[in-house]
Amino acid sequence: MMKRREFITLIGAATGTWRLTAGAQPAMPVIGFLNGAAADGYRPMVNAFRLGLQDLGFVDGQNVTIEYLWAEGHNEHLPAMAADLVRRQVAVIAATSTPAALAAKAATSTIPIVFETAADPVRLGLVASLNRPGGNLTGATQTNVEVAPKRLELLHEVLPTAHVMALLVNPSNPSVAEIATTEMRAAADTLGLELQVLKASNESDFDSMFATLTQLRAGGLIMTAGDPFFASRSRQLGGLAARHAVPAVGAGREFAVGGGLFGYGADINDAYRLAGGYVGRILKGDKPADLPVQEATKVELVINLKAAKALGIAVPIPLLGRADEVIE
Repeated sequence: MMKRREFITLIGAATGTWRLTAGAQPAMPVIGFLNGAAADGYRPMVNAFRLGLQDLGFVDGQNVTIEYLWAEGHNEHLPAMAADLVRRQVAVIAATSTPAALAAKAATSTIPIVFETAADPVRLGLVASLNRPGGNLTGATQTNVEVAPKRLELLHEVLPTAHVMALLVNPSNPSVAEIATTEMRAAADTLGLELQVLKASNESDFDSMFATLTQLRAGGLIMTAGDPFFASRSRQLGGLAARHAVPAVGAGREFAVGGGLFGYGADINDAYRLAGGYVGRILKGDKPADLPVQEATKVELVINLKAAKALGIAVPIPLLGRADEVIE
């Protein structure tokens, strides 16, 4: 049997994994929440999603039921999980990662799907256009993949003599990994830098990845944004970067809080709240084809000055002035 982890237990509710029984009619609409990661690192995102629903008047357990399915890093399980939601005829599928969105799209052309992704949904083939999605999909997107080259620029700004940089990608999420690699190589070429691509798809890969980074004599490391595996371990990866004395930049605040040098990216919680709001609108009767894809445009820069001092890096005062938050 496929392992299903019920996130509701993390936030204090006591429910079964599924409230539907064979042949029974649900007492309220059911939302299938599908994600490729594990629940542990996604409490803030799920809370934001639920707030988006509440903005439209929907509260889990009162007038709607949310069923959480987590692939726990095994993206190969997502197609079967999406098919299960289709078989159960849920009212809406909230596909809150790129692999989940692709699996949901492949599973149904009729059940409404609201996605949350860090990559361009047109480029991924999820929708025909941002303004006119068409079909049964719409959702919210972050700017994280699009602003990824800026992360390389940040490292280059504080490490001007480093000629080799590294990008960490998750090979089990090929769509995001391919886009991130293409964008970062173009940025590296513009800056005259050599880019090495490292891979990790489970926690056991982290130590060997940092060892390889040392062997390559890379000046710094950029974490791929928009990957649920990395997002759910952002603070852990920041701590590992500090432990291995590697100047590194991740996608959000948690990475810098954990010990990473920079956290730079879109507010993922904002994107999840937007997605929750769209699920609510669909439950009220709106069609996905009529709802333009929304973009979480707020981008935050968090600088860990304590990490910079430990690394012997002098952060320019103008860069500190651009930061939304400085950790001292």
